[in-house]
Amino acid sequence: MQNGFIQLYRQDAAAIRNELSAGLLAEIPFASSKYLYDVLGSKLFEAICELPEYYPTRTEAAIFSRHLPDIARSVEPGSILIDLGAGNCAKAARMFSFLHPSEYVAIDISVDFLQESVTCLQSRFPQIKMTGVGMDFSSALSLPAEIGHDRRLFFYPGSSIGNYTPEQATVFLARIREACRNDGGLLIGVDLVKDTHVLNAAYDDALGLTGAFNLNLLVHLNNLLGANFDPREWRHRAFFNERKSRIEMHLEARRDIDVKWSQGHRHFREGQRIHTENSYKYTQDSFRQLLARAGFADARTWTDERGWFMVCHARAV
Repeated sequence: MQNGFIQLYRQDAAAIRNELSAGLLAEIPFASSKYLYDVLGSKLFEAICELPEYYPTRTEAAIFSRHLPDIARSVEPGSILIDLGAGNCAKAARMFSFLHPSEYVAIDISVDFLQESVTCLQSRFPQIKMTGVGMDFSSALSLPAEIGHDRRLFFYPGSSIGNYTPEQATVFLARIREACRNDGGLLIGVDLVKDTHVLNAAYDDALGLTGAFNLNLLVHLNNLLGANFDPREWRHRAFFNERKSRIEMHLEARRDIDVKWSQGHRHFREGQRIHTENSYKYTQDSFRQLLARAGFADARTWTDERGWFMVCHARAV
């Protein structure tokens, strides 16, 4: 461990190639949304968060700004704050003066970026014990022995839970519940069902930044797979699937295309799509039910005035 950093995740290039190749060769082609976030993809997403159409980031921030004292009263004082997908750690840092965590644990798959973020944050808050953990928590959540066991508060903002199907989300939250032990909890951001026009605009903005973000996946696939995708031959598609209560993002072939990569090839027909992301939207009741199935109870919720977004704190039972 160096500078309070524990690296559990190391990129396995062969496993990534196998995963991506299997997805592209599937009956309905797909690629995991986590591959949207290479260096350029991450910068594009930061820009997307500034768009007038993209409400989740600023709406969640407004909820925390308005209700943080009440949220802090709901949380066990002196908890170990465990930040899942911490990134630059900014969201958690804004809560330190209210939550007074005894320890801060930042977890992210982007190892180098996370180490830099935790080091900078430690200089601002030297009184808080901090640990960065490089981990792909989407597949497993086994915390290092160095992390305290009592009063763990898992923090999962940004409506990232929506990237999982409800079934996957139940399994993921149950994994968090197990890691909470018996005196922990969860503080999570959840995007709510709303007008379809608002949802569609948030994922297909007028400037085309979300389209560029989605198309950049093809550049990343070229780098990871040795593929020959040409982004100019694809278009961005995003829409709200009301039956499944989710936004879907796809890349659609503009014409018949033959794509080759190191482990295979595929002919894509004009109009055929690669499924790149889901973002499920919940009602307050449906998400409470999901929490209950995962082993959480006593849920308290806070929303914006329009009821577009929810922050929820629940206790492990």
